[in-house]
Amino acid sequence: MHTTAPVSTYLKLICVAMFWGGTFIAGHIVAKELPHMIAAAGRFLVACALLMVLAWRMEGGLPKLTRQQMHATFSLGATGIFLYNICFFAALERMPAGRSALFVALNPIVTALALAMLFGERLGIKKWLGIALAFAGAAIVITRGDLMGAAKDISASVGSGELFMLCAVSAWAAYTIIGRHALKGLSPIAATTYASLWGLLLLSLGALFQLPLLDRSHLTPPVLASIAYLGVFGTVIGFVWYYEGVKKIGPARTAVFNNLVPVFGISFSAIFLGEPILASMIIGGLMVIAGVSLTNR
Repeated sequence: MHTTAPVSTYLKLICVAMFWGGTFIAGHIVAKELPHMIAAAGRFLVACALLMVLAWRMEGGLPKLTRQQMHATFSLGATGIFLYNICFFAALERMPAGRSALFVALNPIVTALALAMLFGERLGIKKWLGIALAFAGAAIVITRGDLMGAAKDISASVGSGELFMLCAVSAWAAYTIIGRHALKGLSPIAATTYASLWGLLLLSLGALFQLPLLDRSHLTPPVLASIAYLGVFGTVIGFVWYYEGVKKIGPARTAVFNNLVPVFGISFSAIFLGEPILASMIIGGLMVIAGVSLTNR
């Protein structure tokens, strides 16, 4: 019997997209003031503390890992936590937050392509059309609508910020694929908590080398509030509500809400950071979202 999910599930998923859109603003504030490893380690120190409390409250603690699960959760931490966050903060230091947020819309497309190339998953004509449409939209966003100019001089439109954001998207695609294929017998909360703990360990090792670069006068209330936001809303609450959605309405329908992340990201960056909203961002962004929807149908 098919039961409809409560309205609260959909409202929570809209909030998740809003929280994740907000991470680009918080990340932008932090990336300008702190060394990236220290910023990311701070985010996951907050997140791990909360996740461990959640795991204890909801599941009576964390299960003992098998060797295979240990390798899998380490891989999740190395890709989705360590690599993603280094690239995320590096990109936000170098490019506008709204522009960075648009790259997130490419996540499902890059994941679908990686699954096809690495695991031989078949993509039908509709999915290939969606992928082509999404990449065309991304090209418009990345080149600010000047495709011909970019073809003549690629460095004019694709800087290090764009490259870091593409690396972040690739790291997240790896995280998604590992999570799908390697996490047998672990609940989402246990898997995420272990992945976050591994990620925190790797980030903390990196942060030790960056301590000499830390200027304590930069640890202002807005910077500390942004780190807390990234840990609490961007990581823990976002994750818990997202997986609630997966449970109640399925992964495909839940993933569609990710299309709202760039919408919130661009809106917030205009409101809070005064960033301009370019026509190329709107046209390209809509093409990406349409392409993703077509691929995920």
